[in-house]
Amino acid sequence: MSTGVRRRMGVEERRQQLIGVALELFSRRSPDEVSIDEIASAAGISRPLVYHYFPGKLSLYEAALQRAADDLAGRFVEPHEGPLGARLRRVMHRFFDFVDDHGPGFSALMRGGPAVGSSRTNALVDAVRQAAYEQIMSHLGVTDPPARLELVVRSWISLAESTALIWLDGRRIPREELESQLVNDFAALAAVSATYDEETASLIRQVLKDEPADGPFTDLATRLIALASQAPDAA
Repeated sequence: MSTGVRRRMGVEERRQQLIGVALELFSRRSPDEVSIDEIASAAGISRPLVYHYFPGKLSLYEAALQRAADDLAGRFVEPHEGPLGARLRRVMHRFFDFVDDHGPGFSALMRGGPAVGSSRTNALVDAVRQAAYEQIMSHLGVTDPPARLELVVRSWISLAESTALIWLDGRRIPREELESQLVNDFAALAAVSATYDEETASLIRQVLKDEPADGPFTDLATRLIALASQAPDAA
């Protein structure tokens, strides 16, 4: 008959368990609303034991947010195969998977707050944005981007963040539509920038050359042409 004796965890194993428990609680409520007592109870240990592994509440939050930030940055990693529009569509799907699974924590992290507003956590958010930026530039095959293209990519990353935050507040638009719309937003921002800068235009022409007739960028062009054709004649 089993004695029911629980295995004793090592230091790093226990630390990782606590981080996982904290992330699970953050996925349901803002980090500011989660107490150390709740984390301890969910982990099956005492409050003092939590402080044995983490010196304070903020240090546990930061460790949990580090894992979440690494996960979020990894959502932007995509093989360099196939048309760019399809790659971005897959990236946006994984990005919204993360947002969907970690809504309150994602919202608190991006909007800031007493528990997540430290310079350390701000640096984590900036690192995620930089990782996303570098991934997009790598897909464009650019190592020294023109200023307008850099503006397009960084603006698009900010747009994806703000779109996700607004979507979490009620989820009134199907996420699949937003994923596609954000890919089209990237194309639209790039196209507008290309009209002002020949270097950017050359890069965009190269990207469009490989886009299929049923791809998201072509779909955007079709929608814009249809919209223009429905406009009333000028007086």
